[in-house]
Amino acid sequence: MRGRRSECEVLDRLLERVRAGRSGALVVRGEAGVGKTALLQYAVESASDLRIARGVGMESEMELAFASLHQLCAPMLDRFERLPGPQRDALSTTFGLKAGPAPDRFFVGLAVLSLLSEAAQERPLVCVVDDAQWLDRASAQALAFVARRLMAESMVLLFAAREPGEEFRGLPELVVEGLRNGDARELLGSVVRGSLDERVRDRIVAETRGNPLALLELPRGLSPAQLAGGFGSPGALSLSSRIEEKFLRLLAELPEETQRLLVLAAAEPAGDPTLLWHAAGRLGIGSAALAPAETAGLLNVGARVRFRHPLVRSAVYRAASASEREAVHAALAEATDPDTDPDRRAWHRAQAAPIPDEEVAAGLELSAARAQRRGGVAAEAAFLERASELTIDPPRRARRALAAARAKHLAGAPDAALELLLTAEAGPLDELGLARVDMLRAQVAYAQNRGSYAPALLLRAGRRLEPLDLSSAQATYLEALGVLSGSLASSVGVVEVAQAALAAPRLDPPRVSDLLLAGLATRFIKGYAASAPMLKRALAALASEDSSGEETLHWLWVAALAAVHLWDDQMWEVVATRWLQLTRDTGVLSLLPLALNGRIAAYTFAGELATAAALTEEVDAVSEATWSQVPPYGALILAAWRGRETEATELIATISKDVPSRGEAYANTEWARAMLYNGLGRYEDALTAAERATEYTEHLWFYNWGLVELIVAGVRTGKPELAAKALERLSEITRASGTDWALGIEARSKALLSEGEVAESLYRHAIDRLSRTRMRAELARAHLLYGEWLRRERRQLDARDQLRIAQEMLSEMGMEAFADRAANELLATGERARRRVVATRNDLTAQEARVARLARDGLSNPEIGTRLFISARTVEYHLHKVFTKLGISSRNQLDRALPREPSAALAV
Repeated sequence: MRGRRSECEVLDRLLERVRAGRSGALVVRGEAGVGKTALLQYAVESASDLRIARGVGMESEMELAFASLHQLCAPMLDRFERLPGPQRDALSTTFGLKAGPAPDRFFVGLAVLSLLSEAAQERPLVCVVDDAQWLDRASAQALAFVARRLMAESMVLLFAAREPGEEFRGLPELVVEGLRNGDARELLGSVVRGSLDERVRDRIVAETRGNPLALLELPRGLSPAQLAGGFGSPGALSLSSRIEEKFLRLLAELPEETQRLLVLAAAEPAGDPTLLWHAAGRLGIGSAALAPAETAGLLNVGARVRFRHPLVRSAVYRAASASEREAVHAALAEATDPDTDPDRRAWHRAQAAPIPDEEVAAGLELSAARAQRRGGVAAEAAFLERASELTIDPPRRARRALAAARAKHLAGAPDAALELLLTAEAGPLDELGLARVDMLRAQVAYAQNRGSYAPALLLRAGRRLEPLDLSSAQATYLEALGVLSGSLASSVGVVEVAQAALAAPRLDPPRVSDLLLAGLATRFIKGYAASAPMLKRALAALASEDSSGEETLHWLWVAALAAVHLWDDQMWEVVATRWLQLTRDTGVLSLLPLALNGRIAAYTFAGELATAAALTEEVDAVSEATWSQVPPYGALILAAWRGRETEATELIATISKDVPSRGEAYANTEWARAMLYNGLGRYEDALTAAERATEYTEHLWFYNWGLVELIVAGVRTGKPELAAKALERLSEITRASGTDWALGIEARSKALLSEGEVAESLYRHAIDRLSRTRMRAELARAHLLYGEWLRRERRQLDARDQLRIAQEMLSEMGMEAFADRAANELLATGERARRRVVATRNDLTAQEARVARLARDGLSNPEIGTRLFISARTVEYHLHKVFTKLGISSRNQLDRALPREPSAALAV
């Protein structure tokens, strides 16, 4: 550890932190040979009083899902039974211990966090992972997830990597650089015998940049004349290449049989000596071949097969010819048990195949299916891609390429997916295959640019699917209309897709999704009035049907859209609740931010802003855990209703960055501006935004709401003609809807444009209608507008009654800008608004508040951990701090310390 005092001190502090009951993670980063492995070994030796778990990334295992994770966790599998049931099932399926549906990769990460936390309860745990740049992607994602969620588990994760993968971005790093000149010169002197010219010494130190392995290895074996003459050609090779070249020179001096043994060991990633010798026997390599490799210090075979350095392994494998690699992989395939390790056997057979081979390709396809069941979608993609390459029959090759493309897309590799789609399209594919190509290309396009080409591709896929698979065709049309209902950036018109959907044959009996499709398509062809009865029928069918299962998640968001568009507050509540609960139950965490955003919107309109705010905190936790790119729409809706200009403006800026490529943000942000500025009384700004929000009737989420804000802003800016036109458009919709929410909003909007007894009657009618709904926020606005009108009519006592109701409701709900307006209006009548005293707990951190609310609502520690993506041990840690800060001693006292909202018990 020459010259590594500061690095060792970093590791020492981290270990002391673990001994004190805290946790941490560290990525030790540096070039090959710089001493990362030595630092990990130092940490292991310094932690002799702690529990150690070790793993290593293998370049040749990068395509085997969860291979490195299994290596790390295998010694702890006896603690499986202590995990919560869903987590235990997820990890058992991942490791192939039982059959079951493929678990979400982030749920696997949570299960690993719980497993390691259990192990750390007996003795603090140090997990060491070397060569993390070669971890298979599934293992890297799971371990990075764990590293980001550590707090009170008495555990440390140490990773060593040349260049850490994207999964480890943002974790604490210890950058290891070359030794300082003095230390480098001393290390060089320890391996160079005899005197060395000072200028040559300086040149060697400079060219190796103080890299310890280079200083130790490169001068070995060089003659005094060579050393006297200098050291290599500057810049000819990278440092790692020069180190590898040194190892290759040593390799070339060994007997041929020893060289073949080294190539075999380099191709066998598990480090299993029994497997190595079985394969060696098939190649005719005897045990005597090992001695020269051990004498040269390149390889050691004991309990495990270990190379002197990872660069030795890579140098040996890369230097081998194609035929040599094929031979050793063939031997390893023969030596691998097909029952206990079929996937490694299939992979070795694939690497050994010099030409297409259907039997090998079929084996890879089976391995892909097993990988998919374990949730290893990246491994599934690798197996299928190689299977396609080894397939002779063109149609079968195209089908496998299409399957590989789908897996690549799910694995988050869109460019690789598009390349494989080109292979698939070269076919030949049948019409069903071509339709699936269009569907997948659309999904990739939508993921990349949110809709510019996706609807056109979905339309083409739907038309191709009609005569082949009508159910899939209907689902494809519904997906296309859902995308188009909120997007400006599309190369195909919504009317064209709607016409195709209506012209397609109908399923009998129709499913809820089919009814939604018919209603939505009719909306774009024949208008709101014609579509309303059809959409009502779809929502009624949904209310009476027990819709469950992962496939339902693909259209529940469209049902929520339909409920909002129909002004059906009861069904909006039903759908938003079911959507979120089903997302949680199925574990499809990639959809959880969307479902949470939908629930936040429903709570906000219902006036339950504090509950909505709690869910925005959960969105943040989920998005951090899953690297979600879903825009914070729910938080924006909440900020607009609250009237928080700075917060709303920042959210709008975040969402609007890519409006040209993501058109659905436009109407959302413009409606939010209109709502925000109407609340703040900046009506000119509100009018401009509301006009933009109502430009496109295709925006079913925000078009109706935009008309409401346009009417308010038009009246307040003295432009009643604009407000009247907007009211005419709104009335066509609200009358066809016929719900209390719709008719209440219509009456309130008409009242703004009316006078005298007509206006008063309309305000009272609006309040009566809205009081029958869940829309308490809209009801409070109705009281405010009525009170403002009464004051301007100089009816001060009547105005006070309405303004007092409005101010109390708005203040209680947290609609700050509207509440201030009500207070100012009340003051103008001669009455001062009563301040609402709210017991706050500002001393709780955001995470402590989340944990406390969930504990108050009856969730257990493991359930809270699952919800917030932390371990049960960390939940316990947070609750201890919560109890101390709130001055309580048990969960039973949380209800008193953290009062609920009136409807908060409905939160899911």
